[in-house]
Amino acid sequence: MLLGAGARAEDATSDAVTRPATKTNRWAEDWSGLADPAKRTQAFDDLKYIPLFAADPKSYLSLGLTLRERVESNRTPAFGIGGPRGDAYLLQRLQIHLDARLNENWQIFAQIEDVRAPGKRVITSVDENILDLRLAFLSYSRTFEDGTVKARAGRQDFAFDLQRFVSSRDGPNVRQSFDALWADWESGPWRVLGFVSQPVQYRFNEPFDDISTSAFAFSTLRVERRVFGDQELSAYWGLYERDGARFLDATGNERRHVLDIRYAGSAGGFDWDLEAMGQFGRVGRDDIAAWAVGSRVGYTLADLPWQPRLGLQGDAASGDGRRNDSVLGTFNPLFPNGYYFTLAGYTAYANLLHLKPSLTVHPAAGLAVSAALGLQWRQTTSDAIYVQPSNPVPGTAGRGHLWSGAYGQLRADYVFAPGLTGAVEAVRFAAGDTIRRAGGKDGTYLGVELRTAW
Repeated sequence: MLLGAGARAEDATSDAVTRPATKTNRWAEDWSGLADPAKRTQAFDDLKYIPLFAADPKSYLSLGLTLRERVESNRTPAFGIGGPRGDAYLLQRLQIHLDARLNENWQIFAQIEDVRAPGKRVITSVDENILDLRLAFLSYSRTFEDGTVKARAGRQDFAFDLQRFVSSRDGPNVRQSFDALWADWESGPWRVLGFVSQPVQYRFNEPFDDISTSAFAFSTLRVERRVFGDQELSAYWGLYERDGARFLDATGNERRHVLDIRYAGSAGGFDWDLEAMGQFGRVGRDDIAAWAVGSRVGYTLADLPWQPRLGLQGDAASGDGRRNDSVLGTFNPLFPNGYYFTLAGYTAYANLLHLKPSLTVHPAAGLAVSAALGLQWRQTTSDAIYVQPSNPVPGTAGRGHLWSGAYGQLRADYVFAPGLTGAVEAVRFAAGDTIRRAGGKDGTYLGVELRTAW
């Protein structure tokens, strides 16, 4: 399943035709149900549906806004090694969009954003993006007798599946966009899509200063098929190209081929998502030989109060097994989403062995509460321990033990009303001996978030 490219996974309200649920990808919302003036019953509905051509109810303009406010406290980012100190700050993301539906086939979508981090000591490109263009694309879709074709050109975003390796990066403050050409063909249980792109590189000093260049590119060809009913089987090839890449054991232009396969579904109370990726190519003069696997499985006791779900997550990613051997084994997680492990940033998908049992319950309508215990090791002691997105912890490469540490995570998500959600997440990471000998300490994170969409 490709989130953000076909909107298959977006939930709909019971009255989806007249009032769609607000979605993470706002361009996937269809407000044509408000073509009838009698159905514009809420404040500002006249701005959600502005007719363009009276004879065509699928032709309209729609305005929208998304605002996310998150207060974070991180006592020891990167375990306090290498200079970062404890910090408490606000992350603010404001996005305003215009959706122009010229008819049922053509769409023009544009979104500007202003993303800031008041009070944060160290500002990076994932923290702030002051008044810039986040999305701007032209889209075409048409259904024929034997399938549907879709295409987009311009600044857009992509997110595959659980967003382990390709995501819209909703966890950090600044989401990831791509300047891209994208095409999709869907027919029955089959779907084939591909794109060529240049990931947007964010600069936060001046308005409208973001760029994309040929020095950083990502292209993909993907095939999906529904099997055994609604279960999902997919595979894709990707080419990740980045000039001037730097790893602990290799530097130079990176040309990394990725091969990925995934199987996901649910049956009889069980749910699962299994994925594996291999990577090969070159960084400078060194060959690449890297891999990763990820799994999330669970069982929901639907007949019990609060519908508890017992979950188990397991992840592994290769590290560089031997220094100066002309082979780079460090896995590149590409475009990861901060939500996959925790928002604390203590865990990255490189040189990793990770096991995480969890329990999720629903004490009230719209409320989900989860508790988890994460256990972490390195795949090899020759390589470093990494923190998000893929930064080596100084003083850990080639030293210490496989054990990295353990963490506890508590999280609650609540839907106050359609378009208004809140979340609280707390993480406590007990650092292992290797991190402590490098000068690190235990990590403590707390985040409180409120998000509204109109």
